[in-house]
Formats: sequence, structure tokens, C-alpha cells
Amino acid sequence: MRSALGGPRVLLRRLREVMAEPVSAQERLDKIVVLIAANMVAEVCSTYVLRVDNTLELYATEGLNRDAVHRTVLNAHEGLVGLVASEGSPLNLSDAQIHPAYSYRPETGEEIYHSFLGVPVLRAGNTLGVLVVQNRAHRTYVEEEVEALQTTAMVLAEMIASGELAALAQPGAEPAARHSVHKTGAILSEGIALGHVVLHEPRVVITNYIAEDLPKEVKRLDTALAKLRADLDRMLERGDMAEGGEHRDVLEAYRMFANDHGWSHKLHEAVATGLTAEAAVERVQSDTRARMLRAADPYLRDRLHDLEDLGHRLMRQLVGKDHAPAREQLPDNAILIARSMGPAALLDYDRKRLRGLVLEEGTANSHVSIVARALGIPAIGEVPNAPGIADPGDAIIVDGTSGSIYVRPSAEIESAYAERVRFRARRQAQYLALRDKPTVTKDGQPIELMINAGLAIDLPHIEDTGSAGIGLFRTELQFMVGQSLPRMNEQLALYRTVLDAAGDKPVTFRTLDIGGDKALPYMDTIVEENPALGWRAIRLGLDRPALLRGQIRALLRAGGGRSLRIMFPMISEVAEFDQSKLIVERELTYLRQHGHPLPERIDIGTMVEVPALLYQMDELLGRVDFISVGSNDLFQFMFAVDRGNARVSERFDTLSAPILRALREIVRKANAAKKSVSLCGEMGSQPLGALVLIALGYRSLSLSATAHGPVKALVLELDARKAAAMIDPLLEAPAGSVSIREKLKEFAEAEGLSL
Repeated sequence: MRSALGGPRVLLRRLREVMAEPVSAQERLDKIVVLIAANMVAEVCSTYVLRVDNTLELYATEGLNRDAVHRTVLNAHEGLVGLVASEGSPLNLSDAQIHPAYSYRPETGEEIYHSFLGVPVLRAGNTLGVLVVQNRAHRTYVEEEVEALQTTAMVLAEMIASGELAALAQPGAEPAARHSVHKTGAILSEGIALGHVVLHEPRVVITNYIAEDLPKEVKRLDTALAKLRADLDRMLERGDMAEGGEHRDVLEAYRMFANDHGWSHKLHEAVATGLTAEAAVERVQSDTRARMLRAADPYLRDRLHDLEDLGHRLMRQLVGKDHAPAREQLPDNAILIARSMGPAALLDYDRKRLRGLVLEEGTANSHVSIVARALGIPAIGEVPNAPGIADPGDAIIVDGTSGSIYVRPSAEIESAYAERVRFRARRQAQYLALRDKPTVTKDGQPIELMINAGLAIDLPHIEDTGSAGIGLFRTELQFMVGQSLPRMNEQLALYRTVLDAAGDKPVTFRTLDIGGDKALPYMDTIVEENPALGWRAIRLGLDRPALLRGQIRALLRAGGGRSLRIMFPMISEVAEFDQSKLIVERELTYLRQHGHPLPERIDIGTMVEVPALLYQMDELLGRVDFISVGSNDLFQFMFAVDRGNARVSERFDTLSAPILRALREIVRKANAAKKSVSLCGEMGSQPLGALVLIALGYRSLSLSATAHGPVKALVLELDARKAAAMIDPLLEAPAGSVSIREKLKEFAEAEGLSL
């Protein structure tokens, strides 16, 4: 590399000295560009900063006209500088003026310079600005010079991110780095939350970017890499990884990347420029993230996640931090941000402090979304680069009614949302006033509203909402939050607690519904092409009868002397129900033989969520005591839609004729057979969904606790006979000829119903 002042390490040392000087932000920037230009034997060095209005402003220059500073402003995609910013990658040209993106600004005086090297100023994959060097001569900058400029850009990124430059900006033209960010995504769980950011996988805070002792940093990096590789080897050699599975595949991918010479070479190159080992990891990660986030190929984006996870592990090795985030240190009003998350991980957090959730991945029907709704916290998914848009502690608003999130919101936006929260609180108080009123429609039809639950902490909702009981108790949540399989006594204690809390009100316990995306951390994960259609729920229970028998025994003992309702998930044919019921009968025999008190009454039912059951309803209804429709899975199976896949999960309307005709057929057959029928899917938690279900003939719905008030308010205003008269002709019309959803909205508006 051509250098007048000793190369990048000398430059970084001098930059550190400049950063420590007690001077103004503008003076500091001016000194930085002079140092860079001198070190790189460049005639021009300029810094452009991305503003909140998505433009790039010239903040400092050595070589161009000084009068252009703070006057020259480019659109985010304008010129070569805009190209570097939008692409997030360096641009190295021997003759910039012949490039099609070249944009001439006469006030800068740059027309005499031909060679151009621009690098993005990156932080957490976000472009904060552009750093440029130029020369009159036609020359291509060598790789070492590109590396040096990228390294220097890291120091600038921290200066911009610190907010130091905000004092230099005009109102409305502040640097984008620390200003308000507005993003939109998919609504996973409704509600509004104001709080502060907590990263599910916290970024390591780098306090020192510039190496004091280069050989020492190389040794630190080599030691951390060796330990990382050894740890991965040990994990893969463990007995529970021997038989394969998804966890092993992930670790194999990590090991492949950890031993990749290209990755290691990039890390060593970054250290060689004068960075500390952890700063080198951050530098390589940031460059890779910026490049791969712009890739359209989903495979490349998945590999980015693997590389980022590996980089986080290496960073924590270097600074001596544990891999697991400190759940117990969750602040009040925490808004959790993660790339992706399973339901068990979400349940790991203190529910009293958690206020909201933002995910880069995740769909409205994924199980983590269902858990978020059960917890009553607003959640937004499909937010690009979600972990990179905010720092821990940043103020954030999550609007689960519009799909918006606001990071570092303005005072006006924060005030407006605070008022909305107060309004929602007043509305909740109005719902609370309805708690003790009988849930009867305007034309005298009694409707049973129950709640969905899964943990002991949900139990106060029975009293809070005035619900008729628990229509769905998800027993798998107890299995998912623990680090080992719950013993039968632990299950027994939970089930007794649930029945005690419910008192005389019914509780329907669904047996274990695990598999698919509800993996247990202590059980081998079976890799399947289509896990939603695979080895899960009752299939797993029947193939592992000891697991199911232990749970059934705990339920029967908990129900001693009381009424008990047991429901089996994902029954696909009548024979599976017969097998499952036989296990209950065998456990009853066992308890009789050992003198345990038995339930006074046992009702055994099944979920209706597999379309094959629609053609076995007569046989099924002759065997069961009750049925409960699982609308989430029934919908995904009927339309061949993976509800966890954002590309298709919203492709079909849950209020369209095919699904509504199926739901009508189920309730009609159940009524004819004089068997009770309810619906416990998310469909019933939406007032519009509840409206159509009542119109179809459903008189029992199990909802999330937060939906209880809005749905009850609708029930009290609804004329069920009018609703039925409205819906039947719509279902008889040719499918697709009319938007049933729009007709339902028109009906609700005409009837003055609250949606």
C-alpha cells in the first residue's frame, strides 16, 4: 500500500488520538479527513453522512472546495457516492468520470480528479454514510488501500452512531444513525406497547477498536478461533447429537464455516489493518451482512444467519461472555427484538416485564405468535434486519394494530401513542364492566366464551375475564419451558392447580401437541421435509406410549373426584382416536387397582384440524363426547399452506367460502349428533371471525384472554338470527364470486357492531 505516514496501523493510532481530543465534532471530522488523505497519499478525502431524509450530505473534505461542506447534498442513489451507499459495498475506479453513475457537482471542484475509491460506513449492516478518497491520476487502488479505508470507516461509524454529529445538522436533516426509525411488518399479535429495546441475542459492545499490540491481537484471535472450533467439535461428539437431527445439521454448518480458510483469512486481514480482534470480527460481520442482506437468494440469506451466529459466538469468546443472554436482567417495559424465536425461548422471559416483540422472521400463525397473543403482548414480524435497527435501551413503540414500529420515536409520536395506550386502557375498563354480564346475543342466544391457556400464570385470566372456563389448555407449554422432561408429579401438580383455579368451570386439557416447530430442547429433533405434516402431536404420543400414558395418568389423578375433559390433537382417522381412548381406559384400570380416586366424570374428545376427519364425522361423533375445531391447522391443511411461511401464509382468506363451508358442516353434524362443539383456534379471537362463527351456528368459542372483552362486546350487540340469514346465501353462491369478508364488514357496520 502506498503510504506517506506508515500505513493503516499508524493511521488508526492517530485517529484514536484525534477521537480523544476535546474539540468540536466538525474539527474532529476535519482532522480525520486530513489524516486519511495524508496516510493514503490521496489528494481528496471526503465524508458523506446519510441523513434522516434519505440523502447524503458532505460533512467534511480535504481537497475539495471547503465551501461545499454541508451544502452538497445527494439523493441516496445519486452519483457514485449514492451507489456505494445503496449497494453497501466499495467502489474502486481508475476513471470515475466515465462511469454511468457519475454525477458532477460544480461547487465541489472534483472534476479534476479521476480515480475514486468509496467505501460504505457500516454499522450492524446499516449504511450510515460513505467515505471517499480521490486522486487526479488514473489509478486503481490496491486491495490493501481498500481494506485500510474500510477499517477507518468503522471508526467513523461509531462517531456517527454516538450522535456527536447531530449538533452540526439542520432540523429535519439530522444523521439517520441515531434518529427516529419507522419500519412496518406483519401483525403477529395485536396491541400497542411503549418500552425499551432488549436484543434476544445481545451484540457484544466493543470498547476498543484500535490495537495497541498487533501480535497480541493476532494471538487472541487465533486462541478464540481454536476454542470455538474445539467447542463445536465437542458438541458434535456428544451422545445426543450422534443420531443426527436439525441441531446437528446447524452445528455441522457452524463447524464448516469455523474451519473455512476464507473466513479466517478475512479476520486476520482485518486485524492486520490495526484493529483489535473483536473489532475485526465486527468488521467482517458488518461487511458480510451489508452484502448478503441485499441478496435475493433465500439460501444466501440463511447462510448469513449461520455466519452471524458463528460471529456472535466468536465475539463472546474474545470478550469472555456467556453465549446465553441474561434473561433475569430484563428491564421494565422490555421490547424484545430477535431474528427468529421459538415459543419456548419467548416463554423463557419474565412475562411481568415483557411488553412487546419484534421479529425479522415469523408469521401470524406461527406458534411463537400464538404464544405472544396468549401472553397479551403486541408482536410484529417480517421486519428486515430487525436486530440491526436498534441498540439495547433505545426507546421503541410497537403498534400491533397497524404493523408499525418506531425506534427512537419523536416526542410527538411518543405522546400520540401514549394517548392511544390510555384510550385502550379506558376501553379495557369498559370491557371489564361487561365481565359479569351474561354472554347472550341480542336475540337471546347464549354464547359460551372460554379462554386458551397453557401455564399457571394464565389462570387469573379466568376471573379477570369472567370466562366460562378454559376451552383449551395447551399442556405442551410446561414441557417446552423446562430444561428436562417434566416428571409425572410435576405434571400432576400443574393440572391440579389448573382445576383448582377453575373451580366449577370446565377445563379442556389437550394432550401433548409437540413436534413441527414446537421442539423440546431435551429431545432429539427429527429432520423432516414437511414437519407440520410429520411426526407430531398424537402421532408422536401413540408411537411413544410411555410419554402419553404418563401424561394421561397425571391428568386422571388430578381429576380425582371432579369432572375432567381430555382432548387429543391432530387425529387423522377414527382408529387413532380409538387407540388414544384405549390408553385412557388402561390408565383408569391401573388407578382403580391401586386405589386412587377417579374423576366423577370423564369427557374425551378430539381436535378437528385434519381435513380427512371431515369425511369421517359420522363415525367420529359416534365415539367422542365432544369435538373442538382447531381452525389454525385446519386452515393450513385445507389450503396446503405452511402457516409459518410468510410467502404463502397470507395467500388465502380464512373467511372464504371453502373454510366456512367446512366449519358449517362440522357444527351441523355435531348438533345433529347432540355432541358439544367448540372452536379454539385464533379465528374466534377476532371479532369478525367470532361474528361469522356465531352465524354458522357455533355457540362455544375459546379465545386468547386479551380477545375476550372485544368479542364479548360484539356478542352482546349481535342478532345471531340476522347474522345466520346473512351468511347462508353467501356460502351457497359460487366460491370466489363475492368477498365474504367485505360482506361481513358491511353487515357489522349496518348493525353498529364493534369490530
